[in-house]
Amino acid sequence: MPVGIDLLEIERMEQALERRPGLALRLFTDGERAYAARRARPGQHLAARFCAKEAVAKALRLEVWSHHDIEVVGEGAQTQVALHGALRELGVQVDISMTHSKATAGAVALVR
Repeated sequence: MPVGIDLLEIERMEQALERRPGLALRLFTDGERAYAARRARPGQHLAARFCAKEAVAKALRLEVWSHHDIEVVGEGAQTQVALHGALRELGVQVDISMTHSKATAGAVALVR
């Protein structure tokens, strides 16, 4: 079973989003942005979701892909990955685990 992992400094994501307001639209779906907006520190949650997307892309060994084709849905124990576009046609299921501290976000993806 292919596995992917990604780690990111949360402050780096927050600074990038502040410098480039359109970045959030390019990297995250409406649902992902809405989820993060309801949190005290949105950048922390977007960083974790970004890591999940990157981990999924690594597990699937993708070279070219759209961040909107990998969507993190749900929260807590119900968090899942929804694949869209051409990635849906792969017929795989992806399990993820995300985490964050004050400074760092990370995620692991397992393709079945």
